[in-house]
Amino acid sequence: MRMNPKVSLILGIVCISFSPIFVKLADASPIVSGFYRMTLAWIVLAPYVLAKGNLRIATKDLLLAFLGGVVFAADIAMWNMSLVLISATVSTLIANLAPLWVGLMSYIFLKKVAGPLFWTGTFIAIAGMAVLVGISNLVHLQINLGLLLAFAASFFYAMYIMLTKGILRRVNTITFMFYSMLAAAIFFLIICVIRGDNLLHYQSTTWFYFAGMGILCQLGGWITINYAIMHLDATKVAISLLMQTVIACFLAAFLLNEKLEVKEIVGSVIVLIGIAVTFIKRKTTANY
Repeated sequence: MRMNPKVSLILGIVCISFSPIFVKLADASPIVSGFYRMTLAWIVLAPYVLAKGNLRIATKDLLLAFLGGVVFAADIAMWNMSLVLISATVSTLIANLAPLWVGLMSYIFLKKVAGPLFWTGTFIAIAGMAVLVGISNLVHLQINLGLLLAFAASFFYAMYIMLTKGILRRVNTITFMFYSMLAAAIFFLIICVIRGDNLLHYQSTTWFYFAGMGILCQLGGWITINYAIMHLDATKVAISLLMQTVIACFLAAFLLNEKLEVKEIVGSVIVLIGIAVTFIKRKTTANY
């Protein structure tokens, strides 16, 4: 199945934008939410992969898939924990600073210069997110555990994007997700057992939110985003993921009856402008 990578990326971002809402609504610890996000997604995906026989993978790529799963699980764990300690908007803003890390990692490890349009668009988009969250909220922002966890999540988010870019050129997206989500689910299970978290006794509404995280956010969201990562530049994918904050803001207004303010609408428009700037192709001068 082939899809326009940009369309695939947008669909994926819409899917993962439900994540902070589900985490906030679920009556469970953020680690348990992460466990069921990965486990339920893997359970749904596994029969398809086994039926198709899409299990072949080189040993090196298998290890990278496992590593990618653990890194992604660390990102989700830290972000989920920050969501219960600080506001969802601030947490999502900080956790989505991945474009800065991706740009720096691309330069340090791949000697790839992102270019002026990328950095211009990135800072425009981040400025828009600052407007969306509220300048006054950022000015009075205090360094606390929730904020540090969100920063750590943004770093692991960037690491995941950089790791998967290479492997997805060689391995089928579905096969990669089968192994990476298995590693992530095991990682979360170990943490849950160590913490002594309740894994079974929840109300039906909580199970509904778990299913939403697993099927919509993880499976639907990351199949389409990983497909986009395979075809698009990693830096452009990273900056595009900033749209998650904008979409989550509007979803919260619609699903949680939160009132949209002018600053949120203006900030959202600025974010989208910043993302659009990064997709502008530089004109090259022909040599005669």
